[in-house]
Formats: sequence, structure tokens, C-alpha cells
Amino acid sequence: MRRLHISISTDNIEATIEDYSRRLGTAPCSSIPGQYALWRTEAFNLSIRQDPAIPPGSLRHLGWEDPTATDFTQDTDVNGIAWERFAARHQADEINALWPEASYEP
Repeated sequence: MRRLHISISTDNIEATIEDYSRRLGTAPCSSIPGQYALWRTEAFNLSIRQDPAIPPGSLRHLGWEDPTATDFTQDTDVNGIAWERFAARHQADEINALWPEASYEP
């Protein structure tokens, strides 16, 4: 089953983790203090990233977590929104490449 992926920017990762954990009823499955958090539910995949280049609350990109994806791909829709398609393993590889201390496994 595919999961919708939503990625947004924040300027306060700790407050956002607290807020979204309360809203979603669960803690993130992966988090990097001061930088990143990921929630994976049955319906969607949500990541937040502290990114000074993107205004807080802004959409970073959308996509699909798709178990049939053989590679990580990205394209842009007619509105200029980046869409990614990846399997959970691809996302874990990206997280661990950026933050080796994460040792994230989906």
C-alpha cells in the first residue's frame, strides 16, 4: 500500500515534534535533535525539517512511499511542487546518509 508523503519546514523542531506527536497520538519513529523528525502511519508518511532556507510551515515537497519503488525518484508537477517516490528503505538510506547517528531502520 502506498502512503502519502508530506514534508514541511519548521523553525522550532522541538515544539513541532511535541505538537505533532500529540495530534498524531504517537512519537516520531525517527528524530534528529534540532533538525528532523519522521512519522510513519498506515495512511501517510510525514517528515519535518528545520530548514532556515524555507519559511516555517511551508511545504518542502510531497510524494509517495511506495513499496514497489525500485529507486528514489523525484519530479515536479505543474504547480512547481516537487514529488518524490521511494520505498521505505530509500528513505532510511537518505536519513542515515545525512545523519549517521540516526541508525534508522523502517
